[in-house]
Amino acid sequence: MGMKQVIKNLDAFPRAEDHLLQKTQSGALVSVIGLVIMATLFVHELGYYLTTYTVHQMSVDLKRGETLPIHINMTFPSLPCDVLSVDAIDMSGKHEVDLDTNIWKLRLNSHGNIIGTEYISDLVEKEHTHHKHDDNKDHHEHSEQKIHLQNLDESTENIIKNVKEAIQNGEGCRVYGVLDVQRVAGNFHISVHGLNIYVAQMIFDGAKNVNVSHVIHDLSFGPKYPGLHNPLDDTTRILHDTSGTFKYYIKVVPTEYRYISKEVLPTNQFSVSEYYSPINQFDRTWPAVYFLYDLSPITVTIKEERRSFLHFITRLCAVLGGTFAVTGMLDRWMYRLIETLTKSKSKR
Repeated sequence: MGMKQVIKNLDAFPRAEDHLLQKTQSGALVSVIGLVIMATLFVHELGYYLTTYTVHQMSVDLKRGETLPIHINMTFPSLPCDVLSVDAIDMSGKHEVDLDTNIWKLRLNSHGNIIGTEYISDLVEKEHTHHKHDDNKDHHEHSEQKIHLQNLDESTENIIKNVKEAIQNGEGCRVYGVLDVQRVAGNFHISVHGLNIYVAQMIFDGAKNVNVSHVIHDLSFGPKYPGLHNPLDDTTRILHDTSGTFKYYIKVVPTEYRYISKEVLPTNQFSVSEYYSPINQFDRTWPAVYFLYDLSPITVTIKEERRSFLHFITRLCAVLGGTFAVTGMLDRWMYRLIETLTKSKSKR
């Protein structure tokens, strides 16, 4: 036996001669169905191979000396921009009142349409020349009210009058921008705390009339990555005939998103819980919307990865080969069934 004959004996796919092959209509039907199934499975497997998936890893956060960006976009439908201020304080002792860097205010009418832009409240800025916001002091004392009564000038009284008219007309405010704070626990809040107590009393006639209803369009601690959902986006809290303080307790988780292109996006995700405290007649505080945040010591790394080409080929062979085998068995069964039926009819 020659070498060629030995090699031929290894052939696992012997060919039958053409005159021994029989083509049938049932075989053609099964072949078409099999081709459609195999084409569908091929497209599905190709799409599965081309799409990426993410892998999550956790490690200790080693970042130091960096800032934490806070993106805010909120609407206060019942408070005009002239009385709103954005204040921030952190555990390092840094306290900023009525932040105006990278913070913008849009005046809104009663229908929510923009009617003007405010970069900083003139009233708040003017009152800051007479009054320094201090959380450690009680700014509701009557002696302080007498001092401000003497210091009020005509321009301030005109602004107070305009603010009252704005409130009566249903004017609101949209506050948006970016706060860059230190990477330590702290809070920022949006309120009327930038005003001294006497001016606030003249405008609202009591804390119970300060309506801090709000809509949070966007609140994030960094750029967004694919699949990120910020839990406070599109949050609406509307008060009717009451007032109070909203507090959002936020746990910030440092996150790195690594794209398939090796690009790294540093950002943060967060979880939140909410607390509302209504104002009663004995409270000496004024309503506000607080965001109290703390940072997790664990950082999450999210990596985009793609399945290997060998994995794709393996799955492709499995689904196509399986489909070919099943259609082959189906063809034989149909042929034998038709042959049996034909013989039984011929005997009759």
